[in-house]
Amino acid sequence: FTLGRNKSRCDVLMPLTPRQSHITRLHGRVMLDGIQLMRMGTWGLESYALENVAQELLGTGKLIRTPDDRVEEINRQYREDKEALARYNLEDCRLVYEIFKKADLLNFAVERSRLTGLPLDRQGGSVAAFDFLYLPRLHREGFVAHDTGANAEPITSPGGYVMESKPGLYENVLVLDFKSLYPSIIRTFYIDPLGLSITEGEQVEGFLGATFSRDRAILPGLIKTLWAARDGAKRDNNSALSYAIKIIMNSFYGVLGSSGCRFYDPKLATSITKRGHELITRTRDFIQDLGYEVIYGDTDSVFVLVGENPEKDPREIGTEIAESLNDWWTNTLLEEMSLESHLEIEFETHYAKFFMPTIRGSQKGSKKRYAGLITLENDEFEIQFKGLESVRTDWTPLARRFQQELFRRVFLGEAYTEYIKEIADGVLAGEFDKELVYKKRLRQKIEDYTKNIPPHAQAAKKLGRAVRWIEYVITVNGPEPILDQKSGLDYPHYLDRQLAPAADALLECLGDSFEKITGKQMEMF
Repeated sequence: FTLGRNKSRCDVLMPLTPRQSHITRLHGRVMLDGIQLMRMGTWGLESYALENVAQELLGTGKLIRTPDDRVEEINRQYREDKEALARYNLEDCRLVYEIFKKADLLNFAVERSRLTGLPLDRQGGSVAAFDFLYLPRLHREGFVAHDTGANAEPITSPGGYVMESKPGLYENVLVLDFKSLYPSIIRTFYIDPLGLSITEGEQVEGFLGATFSRDRAILPGLIKTLWAARDGAKRDNNSALSYAIKIIMNSFYGVLGSSGCRFYDPKLATSITKRGHELITRTRDFIQDLGYEVIYGDTDSVFVLVGENPEKDPREIGTEIAESLNDWWTNTLLEEMSLESHLEIEFETHYAKFFMPTIRGSQKGSKKRYAGLITLENDEFEIQFKGLESVRTDWTPLARRFQQELFRRVFLGEAYTEYIKEIADGVLAGEFDKELVYKKRLRQKIEDYTKNIPPHAQAAKKLGRAVRWIEYVITVNGPEPILDQKSGLDYPHYLDRQLAPAADALLECLGDSFEKITGKQMEMF
């Protein structure tokens, strides 16, 4: 394994504690971890395993796709079919290479390194990146920074504002977003470590008693520079640079709220998040004064109900509301605080149909869980799911597919009763057994599960060997691993615990329920 530029072998540094990872170094070369690079961005994939990323980005996958028996198949190929094993390994390498190309990860790493001063292979490092950008500017102002840990304030800042939702099934819901909310708050309200320490001159009020200097602030100017650079990168179609700048700007809030940062002060992070709370609530009030209902809000966005049969195209309404809001905030901040607004609200999405569920077992609206139908060109459509069962990997493939099709039918006004009966009948008849498999990761060693052992750990114990992921089913004798299944499936479990929860939140809005529709099937057991 002599891959070093000086023909040396790689060095493998063993972890000092169980929480640390192995570190491999090649002399004269940089090694980039594709998983970590993608996690830094906003890909939002369900899993960053090679198989899943390849399927999502490339539409293809590994040559051996079953994780639980992959080792056995590799050993078999080594013994019996070495050419197949070579093809498997080469395909893995090709997939990684194609993912790097498709996601432009190499250029992203280079641009990030140029912006932050961090080595190409440095993972994380947001605090160090902030120091790299901020400290030289602080020195030019004639100041030095205190060391990490100098501020031991135990206060934690609140997170983003999440509005109480109004559950239901709606028509024509608009989503309006604040563009880069936290960076624009920093820039507009002069939130800055140096500005916090300057007490003379004109001040801008923050929260927790904080005030910020209008004349000696660094961060607002830094964000202005980065913002202009990102706009330039977009014009030049340099997506890697634009992406890197976005990640850096969005990290500033988290850095200032981290006790590992030398500039940590609860007044800084709180002055950002509490200002965000104020912006969202006052934006909601403004929209409702226009005659529209806001049914939900989350950190930097509001969901506006237009309703049935609007007088004009909902997209046109969304654009008009966004323009009115931008003008209103510009005038309001100038009048109330003599501030130039750098806030920008955009009309982002029009959901022709929209569903907001209740918290299970309650009439209270849930948060960060919804589904909506977006109409595309040529009469095509797309259904977006957020936080519901169909986008959660800990639900069975059948439950996810079932929910997606049920929502499609309801959103498009198609009949759904016979479909639900057909799926329930199929489960009881054993037609969907391959789609009733749970897949879950074990977060600790099998022997460490001793009390209240969850189903996936029970299945792993029955398998009798160490695994990171377990595929299992619920049988009449409890959880059993797919690779050593001995009992028949517990079909009522799947009806009660998978299909019914996936359907009932939506059906309740229609005065219906899974049990009502499938009553006869349930009585059979």
